[in-house]
Amino acid sequence: MVYNSLETCLVDLEKSGQLIRVKEEVDPYLEMAAIHLRVFEANGPALLFENVKGSKYRAASNIFGTLERSRFIFRDTIQEVENLIALKNDPIKAIKSPIKNFKTAVAATKALPLKNSLFSSAGFDEIQISDLPLITHWSMDGGAFVTLPQVYTEDIDQPGIMHANLGMYRIQLNGNEYELNKEIGLHYQLHRGIGVHQSKANKKGQPLKVSIFVGGPPSHTVAAVMPLPEGMSEMTFAGVLGGRRFRYKYIDGYCISLDADFVITGEVHPGENKPEGPFGDHLGYYSLQHPFPLLKVHKVFAKKNAIWPFTVVGRPPQEDTSFGKLIHSITGKAVQQEVPGLKELHAVDAAGVHPLLLAIGSERYTPFLPTKQPAEILTIANRMLGTGQLSLAKFLFITTDDQNKLNTHDIQSYFEFVLERVHLDRDIHFYTNTTIDTLDYSGEGLNSGSKVVMAAYGDPIRELATEIISPIKELKGFENARIVFPGVVAISTSVFTDYMNAQHTFDSMNEQLRGIQHQWKKQHEMSEEIVMIVVCDDADFVAASINNFLWVTFTRCNPSHDIYGIDSFVTHKHWGCKGPLILDARKKPHHAPAVEKDPAIEKSIDRLFKNGGSLYGI
Repeated sequence: MVYNSLETCLVDLEKSGQLIRVKEEVDPYLEMAAIHLRVFEANGPALLFENVKGSKYRAASNIFGTLERSRFIFRDTIQEVENLIALKNDPIKAIKSPIKNFKTAVAATKALPLKNSLFSSAGFDEIQISDLPLITHWSMDGGAFVTLPQVYTEDIDQPGIMHANLGMYRIQLNGNEYELNKEIGLHYQLHRGIGVHQSKANKKGQPLKVSIFVGGPPSHTVAAVMPLPEGMSEMTFAGVLGGRRFRYKYIDGYCISLDADFVITGEVHPGENKPEGPFGDHLGYYSLQHPFPLLKVHKVFAKKNAIWPFTVVGRPPQEDTSFGKLIHSITGKAVQQEVPGLKELHAVDAAGVHPLLLAIGSERYTPFLPTKQPAEILTIANRMLGTGQLSLAKFLFITTDDQNKLNTHDIQSYFEFVLERVHLDRDIHFYTNTTIDTLDYSGEGLNSGSKVVMAAYGDPIRELATEIISPIKELKGFENARIVFPGVVAISTSVFTDYMNAQHTFDSMNEQLRGIQHQWKKQHEMSEEIVMIVVCDDADFVAASINNFLWVTFTRCNPSHDIYGIDSFVTHKHWGCKGPLILDARKKPHHAPAVEKDPAIEKSIDRLFKNGGSLYGI
């Protein structure tokens, strides 16, 4: 199915029973987001809001709410896209099987963008920012945001669409110090193509022209978030995935997507920033207010009968989780091709993606030696931390499995495999005073923090304890110890105040637990060990589910500051420990607050889910 607009996609979803129209008037302030969240949590359909308070435009959400629905949308093209990416990684396939790959080559003809020189502004209305559905998602958000934007910029040194960047960077439409209808906020993070474009424009003292497309064929939205192989344009990818060439035109020097529902154009001038945020983001916390580029609005366009697509992010999983699954299914082994020796990679969504990577690599350096210890996987880890957005990883666990049975998506089994093998005195490697994800507030400041690699290889050196041994149960100053899974314990203690007091807390734990593993083995004639202790505010919550453990532990820890160890030492700049590894996953004063649902809003949307409401039965 080829869609020439967002509406044709939504009609197709409705015909297949995958979309519901919400006919009641809904408020874009918190209500629409709350409705979306409730429907997503129920694994429900896409939504078309037909009566948005304060705007004449309709809005749609949860379009990509499940992997199955996303694959349905691209059912006629996704296989050829996967084949194209595979050929990009291994072009010899095309030479070996030219007939088999002929269909893929034909699909590639949709890649070249189509410029329409005859286009006028007919079909578009010129409107203002205030005419849009100004959707505020969370109660502490600084204003209304565009959450599915396609932000288009060009390279000032190589102008034109083939060297352009299309990315998904959130846009703040109102609030804070923005002058309504004249200024909006442009937020982008590290390792984004738009940053290169702005840097080049700044050096020449010229404003960067920006076009923001909203809506259009769903392939355009997906293209904006795809981590494409080097040299592949987002616009060409959108054409292939959508089975329809990307159509565009220039107006007043700005690129206009002719299939978009809305287009916002404007300029970013060198050195001009304004406070942007807060915004409830995909780690499950608010990203706080910081200065980000100011976009001076030039013109805003809307198609006749345009539809405003949006999504809601918060503590994962959310709709962007399905985006991630779709990307993984399309790209296949593209990342592995870029990092030699890497067999499998999982950016863990439940931990906020960038805070935690699990990887499986190869160990081929010294097959002639009987001793098994990390070697090649350390090289792979360094390569990963120097590759694109993988470089934003904070915790990287990497191992290798000679039996090829391990799976990074079976998270508990993966952790148990690593914890059975990791040498706490040898296999922990820190990177301090470095960059981390912009949205991660566990470090010392915006974009600033540390990383740690835990690399384990070899035969098991321990069995993992499945019960809490008495020294941990009896810890003074700590309480409510709970087994999370074998080898890992969550335990509560007093609220974090500062790092000086934290050091005293863990010095006390160290004094009480020094030699714990040796005592346990001697008393019980067993090799069972606790390898990791997560110190937290609420041990019951952390131990209640693997997702709770992942979210609390890896979003609230800054490795250099929050990792301790029993019987720890530093030898020739290398840190290690003899007893359990300690992770301080308590909330810190510098952390951003977690997003929380508003009880009053939850009650107000019940009307749609009661008998007679549009969403009754969901």
